[in-house]
Amino acid sequence: MIKAIKIRLKPTKEQEILMWKSVGVARFAYNWALAKEKENYKNGVKFIFCRKLRDEFTKLKKTKEFIWLNEISSRTINQVFEDLQTAYNKFFKGLAKHPKFKSKKKSRKSFYVRYDAIKFKNGKVNMEKIGKVEYKTNYDIPNLLKYVNPRCHFDGRYWYLSLGFEQGENQVKLNKDLNVGIDLGIKDLAIVNCLDKPIKNINKSSKVKKLKKKLKRLQRQVSRKYEANKQGKKFIKTNNIVKLEKKIKLIHRKLSNIRLNHIHQATNKIIKLRPYRIVMEDLNITGMMKNKHLSKAIQEQCLYEFIRQMKYKCEFNGIEFIQVDRFYPSSKTCSRCGSIKKDLKLKNRVYVCSECGLVIDRDKNASINLGNYKLVG
Repeated sequence: MIKAIKIRLKPTKEQEILMWKSVGVARFAYNWALAKEKENYKNGVKFIFCRKLRDEFTKLKKTKEFIWLNEISSRTINQVFEDLQTAYNKFFKGLAKHPKFKSKKKSRKSFYVRYDAIKFKNGKVNMEKIGKVEYKTNYDIPNLLKYVNPRCHFDGRYWYLSLGFEQGENQVKLNKDLNVGIDLGIKDLAIVNCLDKPIKNINKSSKVKKLKKKLKRLQRQVSRKYEANKQGKKFIKTNNIVKLEKKIKLIHRKLSNIRLNHIHQATNKIIKLRPYRIVMEDLNITGMMKNKHLSKAIQEQCLYEFIRQMKYKCEFNGIEFIQVDRFYPSSKTCSRCGSIKKDLKLKNRVYVCSECGLVIDRDKNASINLGNYKLVG
């Protein structure tokens, strides 16, 4: 399987300027190609494949007006057209929405790095057209001839290089008697059938609450400054607004990192139990997000990311991963006698079985049923 790692880069000022140029040119090429596709569709012309777009863009680079496009690696630009074609393929298959233009303010600041030019030596990594950049990491990076999908990106504070490489399964002894069922929730992140305590919701911690309170305060300050500097229908952005918006971005970055780190720790805790099988529900997260009362709480829990991490970590460790049907009544079924309570509502947080008299937490009952899925399903 492909193992991905992320390395923090420490570029010089000159190298950082080249990185920003690469980001800008990659965004320009993507928007140019997408505009061509939309124009052709309006004129009734068939979809243009990336090879034709690439050849047309190469001619554009030779003109005096766009000579600045030659300052970055040609492989970085070529990959942009392949990315757009991949986005269109997903759109045609119904797996994603139509590709959108990349905004200078909102889009991710990233670009492709030529894989066969990457070389690690003496604490520096060689990147085409950028040079040898210092890096910092705790990983043992293998020196290979080929890395998978290397990308350089800026997260608002630091530059990172992410890349993948082939690695075999982790050879570990699994407990053949341990079958783990996981029920995801909002009050707690996850309830595991074999753990006494649920995995807590990190958004309820004091650290996250303080950051969210600070974020709200800064957002109000920005809003007031925009209103104070409004001229007619236009909002004037002052230097103070720019400073505040940078602070807001850094808080969003910090919150995102805290949540991601918590999910990594939670999934690792489950994987270290070494079960032979892990069972979870196939949640309709898109449908859940339509609930206006719970959408924000669901979004902050990052449930999709939790499931994604469980999948690849199970694959890496040779653990069987099962997602049961989303209509499987894990919460309504009694984990002792198997009777189904059809009138169970969302507000009922304690499950009381009318047949055998079992009294148990609703989510714990669901996790036990998921753990015994093959026995009853």
